[in-house]
Amino acid sequence: MACAAVMIPGLRCSVGAVCTQGASLRLTFSTLRHLTLTSIMKSKRKTDHMERTASVIRREIVSAAKVCGAASESPSVKSLRLLIADQDFSFKAGQWVDFFIPGVSVVGGFSICSSPRLLEQERMIELAVKYTNHPPALWVHNKCTLDSEVAVRVGGEFFFDPQPAEASRNLVLIAGGVGINPLLSILRHAAHLLREQANKGHGYEIGSIKLFYSAKNTSELLFKKNILDLVNEFPEKITCSLHVTKQTTQISAELKPYITEGRITEKEIRDHISKETLFYICGPPPMTDFFSKQLENHHVPKEHIYFEKWW
Repeated sequence: MACAAVMIPGLRCSVGAVCTQGASLRLTFSTLRHLTLTSIMKSKRKTDHMERTASVIRREIVSAAKVCGAASESPSVKSLRLLIADQDFSFKAGQWVDFFIPGVSVVGGFSICSSPRLLEQERMIELAVKYTNHPPALWVHNKCTLDSEVAVRVGGEFFFDPQPAEASRNLVLIAGGVGINPLLSILRHAAHLLREQANKGHGYEIGSIKLFYSAKNTSELLFKKNILDLVNEFPEKITCSLHVTKQTTQISAELKPYITEGRITEKEIRDHISKETLFYICGPPPMTDFFSKQLENHHVPKEHIYFEKWW
């Protein structure tokens, strides 16, 4: 059995940070010490987050966080909203966090689904966690409550963070299941860039954004309203194609124009290939392997293909 200690280089928290509901975040020294001492990975699972991402770049900062909101996004997925007072905590759209839970010996790894703009404005991030028997996911679904205290650290090389002077790019986002999480963060960030360009007339000039998103059925298509709100806000820039593979109930009139029954096809993706387009893929390993390989076969440069696998 693999057993590795996770070193936490000083949890940080600004005392007296205010949540949107007005509650103060004040974590005691004993709470921080407890988080530090209990965040040890000890598991037989070969696909543990810390083991899979051991070579991936992480920030050094580990920041205290408090749960300020929770909701069911689907029958199997619960979303969390976390208040992070530490002003040094930041992330790029598409990255994930190491998720340290007091009393849970396994470290979770969850992609952030909110935009960096939400953190700048409200000191909040959002996560969406699928129910599994992995201890961090079990804790989120069965034990996590409002005001629960955890700690987070940003990592990941899968992100979209263009600088104002960079060349304009189109985005194609390909998501399977909960692989939508980092892509929703990228989509929300792209929408923020579009608003900045429209309101201020400067900043990064983004091209078109196309989201392909596949799930078993419409109840498992996460964040449908958020996605369609962005499509309706930017109809000339953002489009989406929502796929369902095992739909057994009637599809609502609101969703029907966007729904395709069946998997995302190679032809759909191929039709969007251009030298100005970046491809971001996140989903089960067979899906990410298939589409990244197909794009390479069609001579898309490797530096234009970004993928992340969830397990």
